[in-house]
Amino acid sequence: MSQSSALPAVPVRPGTVRVGPVAARTLVADLERHRGPKSGLVIGAGAGSAVLAAAVDALLPGDRLAIVAPPGGTADLRDDVVARGRWVADRIRVLDSAAEAETADVIVLAEPLVGPAEQVRAELDELAKGLEPGGVLTVCSVAVPVTASGEAAAELGRQSLLFGVGSDLVLRNAPPLRVHRLRFTTADPATAERLTPAYRPSSVPVTQEMHIDSNGVAAAGIAVGVAALLKLTRPKSRLWLLPALAAGPVAAFFRDPERVVPDDPRAVVAASDGKVLAVERRYDARFADGEMLRIAVFLSVLDVHVNRAPVAGRVTDYFVTDGGYAAAMKPLAEHNVAAYTVLDTTRGTVVVAQRTGLIARRIVQRAPIGALLAKGERFGLIRFGSRTDVYLPAEAAEPLVTPGDRVLGGETVIARWNS
Repeated sequence: MSQSSALPAVPVRPGTVRVGPVAARTLVADLERHRGPKSGLVIGAGAGSAVLAAAVDALLPGDRLAIVAPPGGTADLRDDVVARGRWVADRIRVLDSAAEAETADVIVLAEPLVGPAEQVRAELDELAKGLEPGGVLTVCSVAVPVTASGEAAAELGRQSLLFGVGSDLVLRNAPPLRVHRLRFTTADPATAERLTPAYRPSSVPVTQEMHIDSNGVAAAGIAVGVAALLKLTRPKSRLWLLPALAAGPVAAFFRDPERVVPDDPRAVVAASDGKVLAVERRYDARFADGEMLRIAVFLSVLDVHVNRAPVAGRVTDYFVTDGGYAAAMKPLAEHNVAAYTVLDTTRGTVVVAQRTGLIARRIVQRAPIGALLAKGERFGLIRFGSRTDVYLPAEAAEPLVTPGDRVLGGETVIARWNS
C-alpha cells in the first residue's frame, strides 16, 4: 500500500462510553477473521483499552496495523505498544493523526459516533476515503440512544441500509452498543476464501463448545418471565411450572455448537444439520442456464437449526418465495415458503434455500447483500422443523452424500469441487 488516505476531518474522541471486551472484539471482528496479510487502521484506541487488546490479538504474520490514540494519549499508546514486545511493535504504527494513515482493508472507529446526522455523514465520507477497494469500515453507536447520540444512531441505521454488510447488538456492554460494518465498494468473492467465520456476540456461550443463539435466549427469557408472572398472580397454583420447565428445552432448540470447518478448499460443507432427503440434478433458470446439483436436508425439531454457508462467497441476492407449510420431509414441501440466499463464488453461483415446514413459520437471515461469508459461517436459522437445500453448479461439483445420510452443518463434506 503506497497510497495515503486523507482523513483530516475525522475527530478522535476521548472515551466517553465504556467499550468492553465483547464490544471491542465485535468492532475488530473483520480484522480478526482475515487469515491472509491485511492492513488495518484503528482510530481512538488508547493505551490499555479493550479495543487495542482485541486488535493486537487479531494480528498475524504479514499484517500491518496503524493506530491513532485519543487526544493527549499518543505517548502512552507508544509505550503500551512497545511494552507488548517486538513482534507486536514491528507490526503496529502509532500515528499522531488519521491524516498520516495509508489506505487500509479494515478501518475501526474505537469510540461510538455521536453528534448530528450531517456531521456523522461527513465523518463516514472521510473514513471511506481511507479504505482499500472492498474494504470494511466498522463503527458503533449507543444502542439505546440519549439526546447526544440519538441522531448518530439513526444516521448509522440509514447508512447501514445503504452500505451495511453486517450489524450486531452487543448487550454485554454498559451501555449496550450497536456495531455496524459498512462496505462502500464491491468486494471480490475470492476474498471470502481467506476469511474465517465471523464472531457473533449475541451467541451466548454455555460451554467452550456450545452456545445458545440470541433467539433462544430471548425465547427462554420470555418463558421465565411468564412463569414469574403466573407465580406472582396465582401463588397457590402450580401452573407456573409449565413455562418454567419449558425454558430449558426452548433454549436447547436454539443451541449453536462450534464446528470444525474442513480446510480442504475443494470441500463443500452441509448448510445445516439433519438427514439428506435428495441428491439430484435439476434446472432452475433463476440461478443458472445449466443444470444445478441440489442437495436437500431435512431438519427435525431435535436438530440444530442454525444455518451455515456451504462455501465461501459474496451474498449477491436474497429473496423469499410465497407458498404453503407442508411437512418438510414431504414432496409438497417443494412449494413451501422459502428464503433464498445467493452467493457469488470463484466457481460460480451457489444458492442456499431455507424452507419452512409444518411447524416452522419463521426464517431468520442475517447476511445482507454485499456481505462476505466464510465457509461454515453462520448466516441464519429456521425456527422448528424445516428443510435446507444447497444448489451447486452441476458440472463443477461431485456429490459425496446419498439420501438417508446424516450431516452436520459446517462440518460434513456433502460435495467436492472438481477443481
